[in-house]
Order: sequence, then C-alpha cells, then structure tokens
Amino acid sequence: MSVMKKRVLFLCIHNSARSQMAAAFLKQIASDRFDAESAGLEPGKLNPLVVTAMQQVGIDISRNQTQSVFDLFKSGQRFQYVISVCDEASAERCPVFPGVTTRLNWNFADPSTFVGTDEERLRQVVIVRDEIRRKIEQWVKEEGNQRLFTTR
Repeated sequence: MSVMKKRVLFLCIHNSARSQMAAAFLKQIASDRFDAESAGLEPGKLNPLVVTAMQQVGIDISRNQTQSVFDLFKSGQRFQYVISVCDEASAERCPVFPGVTTRLNWNFADPSTFVGTDEERLRQVVIVRDEIRRKIEQWVKEEGNQRLFTTR
C-alpha cells in the first residue's frame, strides 16, 4: 500500500538559511512521508555558514537554489502545510502562501543578523540548526502519532 506524501513548504524572508535547513532536515528524517520545499519573500544567496553547519551533520545543501514564494504560488503548487520559520522581529514580513492549507509559525533567529567573526557566527548558526532539527523531529513524531490516533 503506497502512502500519499504530504507536501510541506517552509517559508522565510530570504530562503537562504532557516527554511533551507528545515526542508533539508524534513527530507532526511521523513522523506517517506513528506515532500519538502522552501521559499522566501526576497530570495537571496545561500548563506555559506549555513552550508557549513549542515555539512557538519552530513547534509549537503551547497547546490540548493533559493526560490521565490511568488514563483511557487504562480506555478500552482499546493501544500498541505505551510510553515514559516521567521523570527518574531520579522514575522510581519514573513510571506503568506494562500490556499487551503495548515499554517504553522516556528520562530528561529535569523542567521543573516548574526554578528562577530565567521567562527562566532557559525556557532550561532549551529545553535539555530540544532533547534530546527529538534523541532522537525518533534513535529514528525507528533504527525505520526496524530495519524495513528485518527485512523483507529
């Protein structure tokens, strides 16, 4: 019996860090149940410190492209979940994806605002990376429990 994968879109402002990490972790942890995409309001360049932080845990996102939430919307793609990963300070700028979907907001610090040496900023990125991974693991577990609970 094949299971229909749920489509998940992670959104942030630049699609250069948080949404990229969240999509990569969901793909790694539960690609059998979810298809993950990421997009941003103002797509920028992939944050090199984020690429390094993800490589440290065995995930290569160096070839990922940033993409616009508007382009995804115009393409007609539909998602069961749209999860914004903006921090509270920029929540009002975080994009909205219209349509019938479950919307969630997870607040994570924005790596583009980190200051200090590359090493200091990388340490801050690693903290955010680990927070995102824990949130993804928790959410996948809750989704699995919810499905088990509702099918009985």
